[in-house]
Amino acid sequence: MSVEMFEAVIFDWDGTLANTKKIIVMAFQRALNEIDCKISNSFIERLIGIGSIETFREILKFKNVRFDKSLLEFLVRKKVQFSIELNGDITLFAGSRELLESLEGRVKMGLASMNNRDFIDFMLRKFDLSNIFDSVITANEIINAKPHPEIFQKCAKQLYVIPEKCVVFEDSVFGIQAAKQARMSCIAVLTGVYNTNEVKNKFPDIVVNSLEEKQKILNFIFHL
Repeated sequence: MSVEMFEAVIFDWDGTLANTKKIIVMAFQRALNEIDCKISNSFIERLIGIGSIETFREILKFKNVRFDKSLLEFLVRKKVQFSIELNGDITLFAGSRELLESLEGRVKMGLASMNNRDFIDFMLRKFDLSNIFDSVITANEIINAKPHPEIFQKCAKQLYVIPEKCVVFEDSVFGIQAAKQARMSCIAVLTGVYNTNEVKNKFPDIVVNSLEEKQKILNFIFHL
C-alpha cells in the first residue's frame, strides 16, 4: 500500500493562497458605487467565499435594492475589472509557493475558486503559477456556489480522483462546508476573515495558522 494517503490536493485562492481581502473589498465597493449603493466593508468580508454573484445578491437584498440578472452580471463585470486594476497590492501568503512546489509531482493539484475566470487566470499569470495546477475551476464553470460542493466535485472529476482521496485547502467557513459535503478531507487555514472557533465549528480535519506549517501539512497529506 502506498504511503501517499491522498491522490489530489485542491486549493482555494482568495484568503488561502493569496492575500486578496483588501482588494476584493475595494473592488466590491467600487462596483457598488456604480449604482450608488453603500455597504460596510465588514458586511462584504463576511461573504467572501460564496462568489461574486451571490455576494452582490445578498448585499442588494439587504439594502432592499431591486435587481435582476443583468444588474448582477454588470456588477460582477465591474468587480472583476476593478480587481485586476488593483492587483498590484495582491501578494501570495508566506509559504504558499513553497508548499505548492513541495506538492508538485507528488499529487495531482487543483484550484477551485469562487472568483471569476478572468481574474483567476490573470492571477496565475501574475504569479507564474499557470502550469502548476492540473485543473482550475472558477465561478464561471459552476451553477451552485459554496457551500454547495459542486466546485470541488467538478475539480475532482477533472483530476480523475475520487472525493475521498482529495484534500481541500480552505480559509472560509463556506469552503470548509463545501469540502466536507463533497466527502473530501479539509485543511483549514486561518488566513481568512474567520476566527479559530468559527472554522473549527465546520469540522475541518486539521487547522493550521498558515501555509508556512508545511511539515504538519505534508504529514497529513502523505500520512507520515
